[in-house]
Amino acid sequence: MEKWSLMTITVLLALTVRWAVSLGSYSGAGKPPMYGDYEAQRHWQEITYNLPIRQWYFNTSDNNLLYWGLDYPPLTAYHSFVCAYIAKLINPDWVALHTSRGYESQPHKLFMRTTVFVADLLVYIPAVILYCFSLKETSAKKKASTCALCILLYPGLILIDHGHFQYPLSLGLALWAVLCLSHDWDLLGSVAFCLALNYKQMELYHSLPFFCYLLGKCFKKGLKGKGLVLLAKLAGTVLLSFAACWLPFGTDMEQIMQVLRRLFPIDRGLLPQDKVANIWCSVSVLIKIKNVISPRTQLKLSFAVTFLSLLPACIKLTVQPSLRGFKFALVSCALSFFLFSFQVHEKSILLVSIPVCLIINEIPFMAAWFLLVSTFSLLPLLLKDGLLLAYAATTPAFLAVCLASFSILEKTSAEDLQLKAFSLSLKGYVSWFKSFPRIVRSLFLVSLSLMGVLSVLSAAVPPPQSLPDLFPVAVAVVSCLHFLLFLVYFNVVILWDSKNRGQKKMS
Repeated sequence: MEKWSLMTITVLLALTVRWAVSLGSYSGAGKPPMYGDYEAQRHWQEITYNLPIRQWYFNTSDNNLLYWGLDYPPLTAYHSFVCAYIAKLINPDWVALHTSRGYESQPHKLFMRTTVFVADLLVYIPAVILYCFSLKETSAKKKASTCALCILLYPGLILIDHGHFQYPLSLGLALWAVLCLSHDWDLLGSVAFCLALNYKQMELYHSLPFFCYLLGKCFKKGLKGKGLVLLAKLAGTVLLSFAACWLPFGTDMEQIMQVLRRLFPIDRGLLPQDKVANIWCSVSVLIKIKNVISPRTQLKLSFAVTFLSLLPACIKLTVQPSLRGFKFALVSCALSFFLFSFQVHEKSILLVSIPVCLIINEIPFMAAWFLLVSTFSLLPLLLKDGLLLAYAATTPAFLAVCLASFSILEKTSAEDLQLKAFSLSLKGYVSWFKSFPRIVRSLFLVSLSLMGVLSVLSAAVPPPQSLPDLFPVAVAVVSCLHFLLFLVYFNVVILWDSKNRGQKKMS
């Protein structure tokens, strides 16, 4: 009973923080003509409720795709329709066709905030709680609630979902998929991940680890026996899940192709409009990629580099499938996608951060460091949305919780960082690792100081007129350098990992 009491307090605290953040501003408030992501979510409700399904993704007189046209898969559209149905019952003006564009009121803000709150409460938070209870280390009464507290107080997700305004459903469904796989419910896990992928196409960041882990299990069972049966069941499950999600669009190939064009707008080019902490935006500071390389070549280059960067982790996971390897591969592959793939949005770092949350009990120091950097990388977006106060409050609070819960500054030895096997492989250089903990702690403190200084400068100091993007670019480049080092680190852990702990429990 005590562990459930602690978990209840943890959840209540997490919900309180979420609601407090939601009381502030939101994306695009009072900023016509596009307003922001809040208006995008509201507009999708307007479109899905008032127009027939065949018009949801097409440009028509009632659906101007240049004004927040739907560009997420069918499950997002269905979710918007459900929210719109409830909104219509409360106040028809909220989703009235055309006339509701840019609608802003306190009751509507409360309604929209509540929809995110409910999504968190029904999907994401239960997955986190059950995941933490399933960890091996949670035999101690406080372990599960401690781990859950750190995950649920991760500021990046809170600030984006409850501040900027997004829904946590795709990440929550992906968490449920990981949880199912940890209990050998492979078919159920496949369904959950298919639902996540059909809610947001960015879940492709996680698709290869899921594929390689399940394929590796099939190989391990033998492709002439049980493995072949499992492979057939998995293939059938995936096909049926996708068929169910796409059924209203499946009668017309033109409908399917239009949806796909909306999901993957390759004509936009490699670089997004905003500064993102990936390699392409960072390199473009020195080399104007879009002026040097054609759009088609940009796409091919991005694909090649992304594929090569995630290949080692995927091969290792396929050959040696384990839950531990699966979780680390989720981190490594998602980070490769974020750093090197096409048209990355700054919010996509959450697709890396959530898998990192899953291993915070194993490498608390590096996980906490990464989660702090990922939140910092969102700073330009948070400042644009008026979330400076929320950022300044939640980020130090998260650091304090990690310090108190895991004593992260004491977990910097090669063994704590899962680098013992790597250090032994260096042979003559092993002695260098004796000073490794001190070096890592020093780098961490320098990193925190740099992020703190840039945060203050971005918030309080006007940039030079000749360099209006100075601080967003600095944030992006500094974060990108961190992420590149993290990518190397996670790949080293994966490739030198000798702990194949089997399939029974979460490690």
